[in-house]
Amino acid sequence: MYEHLGELLTVLLTLDEIIDNHITLKDHWTMYKRLLKSVHHNPSKFGIQEEKLKPFEKFLLKLEGQLLDGMIFQGCIEQQFDSLNGGVSVSKNSTFAEEFAHSIRSIFANVEAKLGEPSEIDQRDKYVGICGLFVLHFQIFRTIDKKFYKSLLDICKKVPAITLTANIIWFPDNFLIQKIPAAAKLLDRKSLQAIKIYRDTFLQQKAQSLTKDVQSYYVFVSSWMMKMESILSKEQKMDKFAEDLTNRCNVFIQGFLYAYSISTIIKTTMNLYMSMQKPMTKTSVKALCRLVELLKAIEHMFYRRSMVVADSVSHITQHLQHQALNSISVAKKRVISDKKYSEQRLDVLSALVLAENTLNGPSTKQRRLIVSLALSVGTQMKTFKDEELFPLQVVMKKLDLISELRERVQTQCDCCFLYWHRAVFPIYLDDVYENAVDAARLHYMFSALRDCVPAMMHARHLDSYEILLDCYDKEIMEILNEHLLDKLCKEIEKDLRLSVHTHLKLDDRNPFKVGMKDLALFFSLNPIRFFNRFIDIRAYVTHYLDKTFYNLTTVALHDWATYSEMRNLATQRYGLVMTEAHLPSQTLEQGLDVLEIMRNIHIFVSRYLYNLNNQIFIERTSNNKHLNTINIRHIANSIRTHGTGIMNTTVNFTYQFLKKKFYIFSQFMYDEHIKSRLIKDIRFFRETKDQNDHKYPFERAEKFNRGIRKLGITPEGQSYLDQFRQLISQIGNAMGYVRMIRSGGLHCSSNAIRFVPDLEDIVNFEELVKEEGLAEETVKAARHLDSVLSDHTRNSAEGTEYFKMLVDVFAPEFRRPKNIHLRNFYIIVPPLTLNFVEHSISCKEKLNKKNKIGAAFTDDGFAMGVAYILKLLDQYQEFDSLHWFQSVREKYLKEIRAVAKQQNVQSASQDEKLLQTMNLTQKRLDVYLQEFELLYFSLSSARIFFRADKTAAEENQEKKEKEEEIKTSNGDLSESTVSADPVVK
Repeated sequence: MYEHLGELLTVLLTLDEIIDNHITLKDHWTMYKRLLKSVHHNPSKFGIQEEKLKPFEKFLLKLEGQLLDGMIFQGCIEQQFDSLNGGVSVSKNSTFAEEFAHSIRSIFANVEAKLGEPSEIDQRDKYVGICGLFVLHFQIFRTIDKKFYKSLLDICKKVPAITLTANIIWFPDNFLIQKIPAAAKLLDRKSLQAIKIYRDTFLQQKAQSLTKDVQSYYVFVSSWMMKMESILSKEQKMDKFAEDLTNRCNVFIQGFLYAYSISTIIKTTMNLYMSMQKPMTKTSVKALCRLVELLKAIEHMFYRRSMVVADSVSHITQHLQHQALNSISVAKKRVISDKKYSEQRLDVLSALVLAENTLNGPSTKQRRLIVSLALSVGTQMKTFKDEELFPLQVVMKKLDLISELRERVQTQCDCCFLYWHRAVFPIYLDDVYENAVDAARLHYMFSALRDCVPAMMHARHLDSYEILLDCYDKEIMEILNEHLLDKLCKEIEKDLRLSVHTHLKLDDRNPFKVGMKDLALFFSLNPIRFFNRFIDIRAYVTHYLDKTFYNLTTVALHDWATYSEMRNLATQRYGLVMTEAHLPSQTLEQGLDVLEIMRNIHIFVSRYLYNLNNQIFIERTSNNKHLNTINIRHIANSIRTHGTGIMNTTVNFTYQFLKKKFYIFSQFMYDEHIKSRLIKDIRFFRETKDQNDHKYPFERAEKFNRGIRKLGITPEGQSYLDQFRQLISQIGNAMGYVRMIRSGGLHCSSNAIRFVPDLEDIVNFEELVKEEGLAEETVKAARHLDSVLSDHTRNSAEGTEYFKMLVDVFAPEFRRPKNIHLRNFYIIVPPLTLNFVEHSISCKEKLNKKNKIGAAFTDDGFAMGVAYILKLLDQYQEFDSLHWFQSVREKYLKEIRAVAKQQNVQSASQDEKLLQTMNLTQKRLDVYLQEFELLYFSLSSARIFFRADKTAAEENQEKKEKEEEIKTSNGDLSESTVSADPVVK
């Protein structure tokens, strides 16, 4: 009876603690009272009668005093127990007071012995009830047993706090001192301080012992699970049936005890940290999460073998009832054999008979309660010997546990408290990711997280509990994605990439140095159930890789082979079944698009270098480890993509670009410093050409270069002549691009027309269709086909003379009298070539250096630009009259012979340093001569494009002769037509 009263007081204490910790409820209650005051000032506004407000306010005050002030327990124990009509006086009943105190001590003695021990079951809850009973005893009788009070407080050294609900912790010392202040004064200060210090140091000690506890319980639970599997899998033998049932009972109870101990450690530690607002170390978090996994492992073990457990429980209860009946039967016989009759002995016998009758039936909660009450009477008057009573109590306790095994295991393994400690989940996932060996434990943690759902379904503070569930679901999934799935996806992708690119010099991947994680274990997991979905890690990572590989392949189709290899590697290494991308394994090698070049031609000609012989553009410099190139095939593929109409548009853009560059060109040539020097050089050449064998002196060009450098240089160290050379190179690059456009167009047309059998004899499909009398749509289609074939045939046969167009459009303007200053250009070509050669040698030397900024091996845009401008100015003959390259050749050959002669002289003296200097000088002269020769060949090749063999006058004369021939042939054709008329008639 007293135990049940203690349970009731525990419920009242729990209600007080819940309300006291419910801050939101208190805040809302305060807001409601304020609202009520507003209603009181203006009742008509709210449609409420004023006379009803006062009774309602009294009711609210009463409700607040009884429930919301945390006085539920206090109100219960402070009520009037004595009869006011002169009846029973409870507070002055010494017999009842003694019986009450004795019962409390008896219950406490039983509880204290097992509190904190491995066999503890519900002693903590009973201890809370004992504290409540002790306060009730003090409230009624106003007496206190100092020794017993101290014993109650000493329990706090074993159990400093008790978890009442999922997130509420209860401190017994605070409760006892608060409810019985007078008793606290009886204790010495050292005892109270010791209790407080122990509570403060409990967390520190617990944090240190958690890792050991986890290791111990890991061994215990693993051993228990193996024993459980072994016992339940073994076939039961009839000759050892009772022994087998006893073993099964002990194993079931042992599993429950492990669950109770683990659950107590987790709840107490977590709630203590939260209540005392102290940070939890990562080690403690990991250890507590391990305990949660063990807790769910116990529950899953019972669930997995639930069919066998349920069958065993029914047999075990019958076996325990049989043992209890045997014990009661012995005691009953002892009572009956005693011939002394008394009413008390008759009551004892009746109680034993009642217990026997009740045990002969199903082990329901009500029957067990009746048996417990009956035995509390039946054990009086020494009906049981000491060695008989203890086994009976053990059997009855086992009967209680086994009869409610499923409910008790479910209660102890319920992890709904994790809702209040969700902050540990990210740390847990990080630990799972780092220690992939135990990836399977994710199932247990998500099972624990699912335990929060039933409690959340009782939420009433929202319109629907579905809102709370959705928020919880979203939060957990975001944490899972961020701390596990996304990290796993990126790590797998990184591993595949590094494995495929092992031929590159990448970071050290030696597993003995950098460690190794076997992430493949994550993909052997079964899908994890959470809410209304299954979380399939394998499918998630597979989808991520499929999506990434597909998107990146579409961006760079030339990488299809790499991503295909990565798919195969993912299947071999991780067992992932990848989806084939079904993208084309080949594509047009387009490079830079013609449209992009056309729109940014000013950037293109400055960043790319032209090679005349291979007809290719090479990127000048790049931040990557490779340089982009553009050749005829790229242009042809681009034209095939956009159509041949893009060619004329490109030439028009080039024309606009050349206009701007020629304006700068004209300004440079018009500059007084430049123009005056050029005029002097022309005068000098005319005056001294006979003396110099009609050759422009090399020294004069060097002097011009030095003179221009004296005019000033840019911050980059470039002279005006360097900038002028770059301008001409850009003009030449633009012309080289136009040449490549024409070649690409011819290449594209020839590829398109290659399926026509004979270009000289193409049938007219329109006529053939008409002869067959086919439909008008077919005739129209045939007409289009004839048109396309005609265009391709014409384009592949001749192509457009874009160079001639660009010469004809600029030449008249260049040769006008107002641009007479441009006529000096031919005399600046020698200094320009000298400047170009020095620049070219410098660029080629950088190729062999570590820092390759500015390195290049070709720049034929300069030769192209010089040839084009000379053609525009019709100055090929003037430039040839300088015999410049012949002068350069003679100069270098003369110096080379002089060095060779010196080498022969000095070889006799055997001065090694001097010989080395001469060898270097000879190499330098050879390099310069070779560069000038290459420039001469490039310039000669470029001049062919502009018909350098004829002057402007000769071209005009040729043009006139052609026009006359055409007129003459047209006249002959008309005469022949007239003379043929009579014959036709």
